[in-house]
Amino acid sequence: MTRPARILLVDDELPIQRALAPLLRSRGYDVDVASSGSDALNAIAARSPDLVVLDLGLPDLEGTEVCRRVRATSKMPIIVLTARGSDTDKVEALDLGADDYVTKPFSPEELLARIRVALRRVFADADAQTGSVQVGDLGIDFSRRRVVRGTDELRLTPKEFELLALLARNADRVLTHGTILREIWDANAVGQPEHLWVLVAQLRKKIEPDPAHPRYVVSEPWVGYRLASEAHAP
Repeated sequence: MTRPARILLVDDELPIQRALAPLLRSRGYDVDVASSGSDALNAIAARSPDLVVLDLGLPDLEGTEVCRRVRATSKMPIIVLTARGSDTDKVEALDLGADDYVTKPFSPEELLARIRVALRRVFADADAQTGSVQVGDLGIDFSRRRVVRGTDELRLTPKEFELLALLARNADRVLTHGTILREIWDANAVGQPEHLWVLVAQLRKKIEPDPAHPRYVVSEPWVGYRLASEAHAP
């Protein structure tokens, strides 16, 4: 990439704007700021940011509605900022296409890390849909439906491979329980999360060095799962 990544910060709280915008600029990002949902949509149309940091509690449009409208026309990463205890809005935003979330109050370094990961996906050259990806010491070959860890080939069932492939194609992105259930089974399975819990446990036994302390398939409590491309501290 020959230019700085362009980030749109959408938040109506001045303290957040005053803290985050200078911080992001100090890390080399080109930053625009919007204080409302309508301003955000106008800025996205005019400036085509590479990533949006979106507060869900906006004064005009709900952040979830902004997320829905953006996702209808663009695949740009969206990281939502949520208040503690707003799990319903968080899950709704992720189901509408948000890539990740950070709960207020949050560490600036945590947000910066999530931004780096999301932008790395945007500018990655590899085509994970038909080729292969390397996640830590896991090698996943989509075309041949083959998984290796180091030099050892792992024998996965068809459903286990489907789950790993889905997570790998969305590496570092939080996928909600509902999204995974719809993709791996069908819409009728959304109310039966126990299917997913069992499948995740089976997959972890095969791919994780220590299934009790997962390094790859990381739980997001009450929300879903993500495949961590970097070492995860349990």
